[in-house]
Amino acid sequence: MRIDAHQHFWKFDPVRDAWIDESMQAIRRDFLPEHLEPLLQWHRMDGCVAVQADQSEKETSFLLDLASRNSFIKKVVGWIDLAADDIANKLALWSEHQRLAGFRHILQSEPPEKMREANFRRGIGQLEAHGFTYDILIFPHHLEAALELVDAFPRQPFVIDHLAKPKIRGSIMEPWKRQIRELATRPHVCCKLSGMVTEADPQRWKPDDLRPYVEVVLEAFGTSRVMYGSDWPVCLLAADYGRVLHSVESLIAYLSHDEQADILGGTACRFYGITN
Repeated sequence: MRIDAHQHFWKFDPVRDAWIDESMQAIRRDFLPEHLEPLLQWHRMDGCVAVQADQSEKETSFLLDLASRNSFIKKVVGWIDLAADDIANKLALWSEHQRLAGFRHILQSEPPEKMREANFRRGIGQLEAHGFTYDILIFPHHLEAALELVDAFPRQPFVIDHLAKPKIRGSIMEPWKRQIRELATRPHVCCKLSGMVTEADPQRWKPDDLRPYVEVVLEAFGTSRVMYGSDWPVCLLAADYGRVLHSVESLIAYLSHDEQADILGGTACRFYGITN
């Protein structure tokens, strides 16, 4: 099964979605299942994982509603306040939704110390009991704290979104390379090949700009812990859906059929519990 393991939906709201500023005209509009489904079909993708873009439980409900009406949305990564006093009750209620795979917080907008807070960790510690995954969205300067976080919960499934956003535009490898390799030694951590084109030069990038970063991730994690994601529609700031997919396909073309199948769907199915 070919799965796009990372994309978003939204009904554009200039107040709620203030992060989509005037420089991002390509994505200052609605992006809904009817816009994505033809792209998935054209590129032979069997489904996708819808990931939160807004930090509210309303967002989680919105994505689950879309999933209930569109079978190609295989799983949802929602949002919940992990530091809430009633987190145990909230997780119990959300666990009733079969399409809900796990949660994400926009940690890239927080100081690294957020991952060290006792209340946040208390919430993370309760995910495993419900079978929930956790997507870690960070920049390279968060990697040290992320390593401490995953070490504190060795049975919790984690995935690093967007390779932890290395500085591709500046061709900067260190200390990201050393730290991502260290993170990869933890077997309960996976990594997404996603979000790269917007970390490169949006107007001038080419697949070879991405290659060194892809190679580091594949060498470190192995294909059984790497999954592809388009980051649509955010990717439209730098490339259309097909160009993003074809670039990754070209960069992994040297791998065996089974290894490519892992990256393009197998890993996502195992991690998020996608069975059909």
